[in-house]
Amino acid sequence: MAVLFLYHFVLGVWPLLLARSFYDSFPLPGHSWVALLPPYNEHLLRDFGGLNLAMVVVVGAAAVFMERRIVLTALVADIVAGVPHMIFHVLHLQHFPPVDAISQSIALAVVTAIPIILLVPAWQLPRQRRS
Repeated sequence: MAVLFLYHFVLGVWPLLLARSFYDSFPLPGHSWVALLPPYNEHLLRDFGGLNLAMVVVVGAAAVFMERRIVLTALVADIVAGVPHMIFHVLHLQHFPPVDAISQSIALAVVTAIPIILLVPAWQLPRQRRS
């Protein structure tokens, strides 16, 4: 859950506060994955940042409370957002240098696999008792 929290935190704060910097420099200067899919759109980048910060709240609550329903909800929300995001990027690599195409695909596959893998132990968490 900590990896997902940090992932969404970076993808939330950076584009929300510094949209142009995120567009020009994510994930590293010289390897600007977002800029390889033009055009620049400040509104969409800030919305993307805000939605990732919303995921920080959900994933953070799941990590703090470790209650099965909350954890499963956070993981499924991450999967629902992550799978189409990964598919889009894997299908739009034509303008990427090979090292960036491979790096981005691996990074997205890993960050998409994490919540899928965590579903198994999350299902083992105790259910909250109803009062």
